[in-house]
Amino acid sequence: MLLRALAHGSAVLALIAAQALPAAAATELQWWHAMTGANNEVVETLAKEFNEKQADYKIVPVFKGTYPETLNAGIAAFRAGSQPAIMQVFDVGTGVMMAAEGAVKPVAEVLEGGGYAFDKSQYLAGIAAYYSRPDGTMLSFPYNSSSPILYYNKDAFQKAGLDAESPPKTWPEVFAAARKIKESGAAPCGYTSTWLTWIHTENFAAWNNVSYATEENGLAGGTPELKINEGIFVEHFQAIADLAKEGVFRYGGRTSEAKQLFLSGECAIMTESSGGLGDVIKSGLNYGLGQLPYYEGSGPQNTIPGGASLWVFGGLDEAQYKGVAEFFNFLSQTEIQARLHQVSGYLPVTMAAYEATKASGFYEKNPGREIPITQMMGKEPTENSRGVRLPNLPQVRDILNEEFEAMLNGSQDAKTALDKGVERANAAIRDAVGG
Repeated sequence: MLLRALAHGSAVLALIAAQALPAAAATELQWWHAMTGANNEVVETLAKEFNEKQADYKIVPVFKGTYPETLNAGIAAFRAGSQPAIMQVFDVGTGVMMAAEGAVKPVAEVLEGGGYAFDKSQYLAGIAAYYSRPDGTMLSFPYNSSSPILYYNKDAFQKAGLDAESPPKTWPEVFAAARKIKESGAAPCGYTSTWLTWIHTENFAAWNNVSYATEENGLAGGTPELKINEGIFVEHFQAIADLAKEGVFRYGGRTSEAKQLFLSGECAIMTESSGGLGDVIKSGLNYGLGQLPYYEGSGPQNTIPGGASLWVFGGLDEAQYKGVAEFFNFLSQTEIQARLHQVSGYLPVTMAAYEATKASGFYEKNPGREIPITQMMGKEPTENSRGVRLPNLPQVRDILNEEFEAMLNGSQDAKTALDKGVERANAAIRDAVGG
C-alpha cells in the first residue's frame, strides 16, 4: 500500500509539474508589408489561416507604410540587426535586394532547407524570371504580381453617351472619352492614373515595344541610359499635360493615391495595377475593365510584372528559416494561390492556380479578370519588353516623378520634363555603378 501511495503521489506530482510548465512557444516570424485596404485584409487572413493550421510557427504581419517606406525600413533594420524574417519588396526594389550581398537568403535555398523540393517551372515564367539571378536561382517568393489595366465607371460612361460595354483601347480613344466625360458633366474628372512611372514609362515602353533604356533596359548589365525623352513618350506625356491644363486629368500622387479619385466617383477612367481590384469591388462602383491602352502601330506587345515579392533576410536562426519554408509552402498551394488571385486581382503566380481558376469558369463569370494575365503572357517578350533592371530604379522613379509634377502644374512642357528627367536619372545610374 505504501508503494501504491508513493506511486500515486509521484503521478500526481508529475501531473502538477506538467501543468505548471509552459507550452513550447511558437517561433515568431515577422512579415513586414505595404498592403492597405482589401489587400491588407488578405494578408491578415493568410497569417491567421497559417497560424491556425499548426502550432510551431506564428506569422506576425506588420504594416510598414508604402512600398518605398517598407524597403527603407527593412534596410535600416538589417543594419541595426533587428530585421524581420520576411519583407515584402516592390518590383523596383529587386535590384537593391539583389545587390545586398549577405543581407538576404535566396528563397530557393530556404525552401530546400525546409525539406521542400523547389521547382521553378511551377511558377509563371515571366514572374519567376523577374525575381531570379541570371543563372536561374530564384531569390524571392513572388507573392503579389500585377499588371496595369484600365478601370472605368460604367455609369459615367452612360451619362456621357459612351458605350459602357466597350472600353477605349488606344490612348487617343482614352483621351477623347475623358474629354467627353468632363465636358458632359458626367464626372468632374475624365481620367487619372496611379504610378505614373511604372505605368506610363516602364510598362508603356514594354506594351508599345519601344526602348525604355539602353543595355536591354538594364537587363544586359553595364551602365544603361534612359531613352524616354523621344518619340511617342513625348507625344504621350504632352497629351497628359494638355489634359491636366484643361482639368480633364487629375493627379493623385506618386504611388496608388489616385485610386481614391476613382473610388469616390470623381474621375471616371483610371489606369492602375490589377492588384487594386479588391478595393474597386469593395467600393460598390458599377465598374468595367479594359486592357492597358496603347498606340496604333506600336502595341500591344506584352506588359511586365509589377507588385511585389517576399524576401527572406539573412542572419536568422534555423527554426526561423524552417518556419519561413513552411509558410511559403503554404502560400504555394494551388487552393491558396487561386483564391489570392480571385479575391485580389493580382496574378496567380503558379500555372496550377491559373489553370484551376480557368477550369472553374471564373473568367467567364467575371469578364475582364483574365486581362492582366493575357497581357503579360500573350506574346514572346522582346528586348524592349522583358523588364527593367536599373541599378538605382527607386531613385530614378523619384527623379521622374519630380519632373512630371512640374509638368502637370504647368511649369514645363513634356519634352522639357523628359529631357531633364533623363539627364538627372542617367547621372543617378552612373553614381550607383561608380561611373
